Amino acid sequence: MRLNKLLIAAMLAATALTAPAGGALAKDMIVIDFVGEPNSLDPHQQWNPDSFNVYRNIFDNLITRDDEGQFAPQIATEWEYLSDTEIQFTIRDDVTFHDGEKLTAEDVVFSVKRITDPEFASPQLGQFNGIVEAVAKDDTTVVLTTDGAYPVLLAQLTKLSIVPKHVVEAVSKDEFNVNPVGSGPYKFETWNRGVEVILARNDDYWGQKGAFPKASFRAVPDAATRVANLQSGTSDIVTNIDSDLAAQVESGGVGKVLSARTERVAYFAMNVTKAPLDDPRVRQAIAYALDKEGIVEGILGGYEAPVSQLVSPAAFGYVEGVEGVGYDPEKAKEILAEVGDASKAEFAILTAPVYDQRVVQAIQQMLTDVGLSAEIEMTDMGNWLQQMQSGPETIPASAFSRWSCGCQDADGIMYPILHSSSGWANIADPKLDEALDAARSTIDNDERLALYKSVSEMVESENYVIPLYQASVIYGAAEGVEFTPLANENLFLNRITWSGE
Repeated sequence: MRLNKLLIAAMLAATALTAPAGGALAKDMIVIDFVGEPNSLDPHQQWNPDSFNVYRNIFDNLITRDDEGQFAPQIATEWEYLSDTEIQFTIRDDVTFHDGEKLTAEDVVFSVKRITDPEFASPQLGQFNGIVEAVAKDDTTVVLTTDGAYPVLLAQLTKLSIVPKHVVEAVSKDEFNVNPVGSGPYKFETWNRGVEVILARNDDYWGQKGAFPKASFRAVPDAATRVANLQSGTSDIVTNIDSDLAAQVESGGVGKVLSARTERVAYFAMNVTKAPLDDPRVRQAIAYALDKEGIVEGILGGYEAPVSQLVSPAAFGYVEGVEGVGYDPEKAKEILAEVGDASKAEFAILTAPVYDQRVVQAIQQMLTDVGLSAEIEMTDMGNWLQQMQSGPETIPASAFSRWSCGCQDADGIMYPILHSSSGWANIADPKLDEALDAARSTIDNDERLALYKSVSEMVESENYVIPLYQASVIYGAAEGVEFTPLANENLFLNRITWSGE
């Protein structure tokens, strides 16, 4: 099927995006506790949750998704496919950056070329490298050209933040990171390293304005402390709480729990080039050793759901019929006995505080129970990211990870984790690469689903990674906070309202 023309009008969305977000009851500052501080406030340099959820409010994206997960206008008011490889965007003419300069099509083109420049080395490069050209036809018209039919383009563009060309070209990357200038609903104000980032409402914002004059994003690594802050009234939203702490919030009489199952998949990552995980029999034994149901029901309180593929039901590309091997520790022991002494080589499980250590410890115990020798290695999130995205030689033997692309499409998780061209990948399987390339090169959704099913079957056959569960996002929130948790886990300040105590 050939898409000759697709025109998305903005009338309904424009109405939704210009209404006031709050009312007279809104408090002066909303305080949000995350696990850690951002690794970067430059939206093209990093995309882990603690970074993304802050800078997402400083910058506008080319397009966005509404609360129902549908594409919606943002900087682009409408878009039209000129051919399978060309798409034209109409750019808003009423947007200014926080320094007062007007946002134009040139800023959009600059942002595209910056994030797709291999020398810039954005961790997001694999999401956008299908774009081979960006041209501004005039101040409000941009045409993007891809190297073939690229069905994931719109999904990926929901993450493309528009940066000001005149600012970025005048300062270093480090300078822009510590003093970012965007066009979003909130402006950067201060960054007290290790403590908090403070944003101030952009009262000149073209769209839906925030309810809160200021927002504080605080780094609070300990989850129990985050909940204590909520219950003492010193924070309004706390992120990354587990089922035990959610139960504590619900029974404590202060605050409430808001949650949703997301596109994020938790998985056990393995470097298939490092012993003993370079032996497919060891990886198969690990697949039998991990009790997904036990983790979900016994540790996570049923908020999550077991999965056997790297795509959750909240994303395009999830398919029926991929069941996994199932939990069978005795079978795991039999396989490892066949492998012999080579299976006893010690290896590390890399983790970071952002992850639920109850799960990591359970995985270690399950592996130990079948005769493997795995030790937990804790590091900070910055070092975790550096190790995990630097290629096979640097990627650790194993790690616990949870992945979300924010795009709700299989390409955004499978391509970076599995394709041999990605810094996140350690697998070199030509058949896998071929299927992943084909899936991002056809606009036929049925064909794409068939290809993603084949990818899931290859991953299952070789146990390149072990998918564990569809993660939930669980927030603790003050009674007055009102917002809808999203499957893509975006936390939009201007979609949060305050109903009072």
